[in-house]
Amino acid sequence: MPQTNDVIGRVFGFENDVFANEAGLYGKLAHEGQAPKVLMISCSDSRIVPEQIMQAKPGELFVIRNAGNIVPPFAQQNGGVTATIEYAVAALGVTDVVICGHSGCGAMGALTNPEGLDALPSVKAWLKHSHAAKSVVDHSYPDLDGQAAIRAASLENVVVQLQHLRTHPAVASRIAKGELTLHGWFVDIHSGSILALDGTEGRFKPVRDGDDLPVALSPARRLAADFVETDEPVAA
Repeated sequence: MPQTNDVIGRVFGFENDVFANEAGLYGKLAHEGQAPKVLMISCSDSRIVPEQIMQAKPGELFVIRNAGNIVPPFAQQNGGVTATIEYAVAALGVTDVVICGHSGCGAMGALTNPEGLDALPSVKAWLKHSHAAKSVVDHSYPDLDGQAAIRAASLENVVVQLQHLRTHPAVASRIAKGELTLHGWFVDIHSGSILALDGTEGRFKPVRDGDDLPVALSPARRLAADFVETDEPVAA
């Protein structure tokens, strides 16, 4: 019998140790179905565990994970990220979407220093969705290099992906109805601290217990086409 990887082997304890302690919750979820209120889009990095960061129980958090916490702009060509966002926002009715980056991100490291990506053509193509973040760093932070440049790219990438997120029809609709709040987070693995994007000021701020949580986009109903016509002449 082949030797079992110690991580894989932990599955044997799920039924007796993990499930048994939450049997009532799992039973409710099995009977009533899921109703998460938060969609979290995070990096696939093994050091970032969305459920742990949010201290979420089963059924509370809907999760998308990929290299670089990327949200491709909406297009008619279907993809897993697009379909999952649509399902979470339009079908499950989540009220909050979090895009979460982190320190020491390998994807952002490859974005800022693309040498070697020719051997990873799929990764290279995927990171095109973050090129705007690299452009911002190159032009707005010209003195940064090394880890400082990667950190800046990771933060700016969260901003870029939030912009992409808003191109998705289901998201745009719920934003216009004032039913969706957007968040941009950055987790510092070294310190355990979390930064959140303040959309009003355009800056990341530390998340502190007792303070209001900075929000990238607060819910507010918008009817841009609801205007009053006037007979006033239009300036030439």
